[in-house]
Amino acid sequence: MYVCICNGVTERDIRQAAQAGCTGMPELTMRTGCGATCGSCVSMACAILDESRLDEVRAENGAAGGNVVTFPLVRSAA
Repeated sequence: MYVCICNGVTERDIRQAAQAGCTGMPELTMRTGCGATCGSCVSMACAILDESRLDEVRAENGAAGGNVVTFPLVRSAA
């Protein structure tokens, strides 16, 4: 699915960036161009990026992480 139409960035591109260590929207924009033009994709891109990072944490914890509660990444203070 295309997330950023302006720059042709797909959900897969965002997940690959997360797997490569991308942790925030500024870095995602630098890597892919996502959000650099009109910005209407930023909320969806952040959600996908957070979900991808959370999946990585769950995979790292494996079975031993059954009692660990993970929280979404916080991008900025209120």
